[in-house]
Amino acid sequence: MAEKMSLAEIREMSVDELKAKIAELEQERFGLRFKAGTEVLDNPMNIRLTRRQVARLKTVLAERTKGGK
Repeated sequence: MAEKMSLAEIREMSVDELKAKIAELEQERFGLRFKAGTEVLDNPMNIRLTRRQVARLKTVLAERTKGGK
């Protein structure tokens, strides 16, 4: 599982880095969901944490593309 990034760390990333990290975490989330359907996960909370991290990244990306910060 990817480490939890703080909002300050996310805001320091460039748009390209944000897009790459979102793609990476979406792939990880897919793997976790697939694995959860076939076997017992070591830590089921990883699915929730990954989903929330993607949401944080997408929020910052949307702010940037709409001319926010």
